[in-house]
Amino acid sequence: MISLAALRWLADQNAAFVMLERDGRVLANTGPARSADARLRRAQALAFQSGAALQIAKELIGKKLQGQENVVREKLQDPATAQVIARFRAQVDVVDTLDAIRLLESQGAAAYWAAWRDVPVSFPRNDLLRMPDHWRVFGTRKSPLTGSQRLAVNPPNAILNYLYALLESEARLAAAAVGLDPCIGVLHMDRPARDSLACDLMEPVRPQVDAFLLDWITKQPLAREWFFEQRDGNCRLMTSFAARLSETAPTWARAVAPFAEWTARMLWSRRSVTDSGPATNLTQQRRREAKGSTLFPVVRPATHPNICKTCGTSASKGASYCKPCAIAAVTEQMLKTSERARVAGRAKSHAQEAQAKRAQTQRRNTSARWAWQKSNEQSSIDEETYRHDVRPRLVLLRVGAISEALGISMPYASAIRAGKRLPHPRHWQALAKISGIE
Repeated sequence: MISLAALRWLADQNAAFVMLERDGRVLANTGPARSADARLRRAQALAFQSGAALQIAKELIGKKLQGQENVVREKLQDPATAQVIARFRAQVDVVDTLDAIRLLESQGAAAYWAAWRDVPVSFPRNDLLRMPDHWRVFGTRKSPLTGSQRLAVNPPNAILNYLYALLESEARLAAAAVGLDPCIGVLHMDRPARDSLACDLMEPVRPQVDAFLLDWITKQPLAREWFFEQRDGNCRLMTSFAARLSETAPTWARAVAPFAEWTARMLWSRRSVTDSGPATNLTQQRRREAKGSTLFPVVRPATHPNICKTCGTSASKGASYCKPCAIAAVTEQMLKTSERARVAGRAKSHAQEAQAKRAQTQRRNTSARWAWQKSNEQSSIDEETYRHDVRPRLVLLRVGAISEALGISMPYASAIRAGKRLPHPRHWQALAKISGIE
């Protein structure tokens, strides 16, 4: 419930009130009440005659295409599609009509969303058995139910629609805060029940929303309990999950603020009488410039819920699993690593090079045994003496000393010192000598 007293308190705090449906539709939107400058509104209404509309459209769509190019190149690792979008962006600067800008924007969007089609969407392992196949990839941006972005049929598109609704509400508030009419746009055509200027201002910020969603679905799973499907296939957000997504609204407000103020300054500059122009209440740019600073505050990225990849319950920040599932995951990973090491070691030990080394060692040892036997040299130490007198002293020696004295490998020397292997009689005399037995 919300009361008039609550709305009055929000106005006293200079805060806005936005009410959204779970599908992202804006039901109510009220911002801080302040008087607007009629001269700025008049300049906004005459933007098409003054040429400001074309310049504003070029700036907003150019920034949008630049952002889409960066997302495709850096996030999706698709340089070919990024180059196509870059060509469309370069043409925006040279066209001289709004229709041409709209065409370039639509062509760039077609290439952009085509690169998203095969992006996988992960869910907790326990939810995969009850997960439709079309929920596991991003798919097409257009819904088969409407032929447009409305009524999404899978979770990533439903999330994107809701985040765009949050962005649109913040763009509407930003336009009103700088003294503009949110309904009179320059790029979007006039339609009933649509704030065209708010839709214009949100265009350059859309790639930031896309990057937020892309980082989310590629690094963290989505919980099945966050969504439900209606009989017609429309994927909807649960109320608790929509409330968590609403916490990203301040991020989009800070992102759209500079574009709202820039648009107001551009419209104001087309007037014949110039003065200080509209205030910069959203970014405090003039205050920073007065203090000698031109840097805009860094927009803190929005955060998303972190859940376990196995069971879907909440996990601590930066963790992939909850505590119970982490033990099982670590154990499974250790077993997989051990199996991979065993297979790799077996393959390497049976390689041609390893077999050649073993054959060479066997020939060398056989030759040494034959030479010892032909020399008729008999060891002064018999097996019983070796077992009772020599072997107990070997534990006091270094493995390297035994290996060097007998000319054998370190593993074999370690096995002799541990009593696991009985060396050939030709080695008993040498072992007795290094053990200190005359």
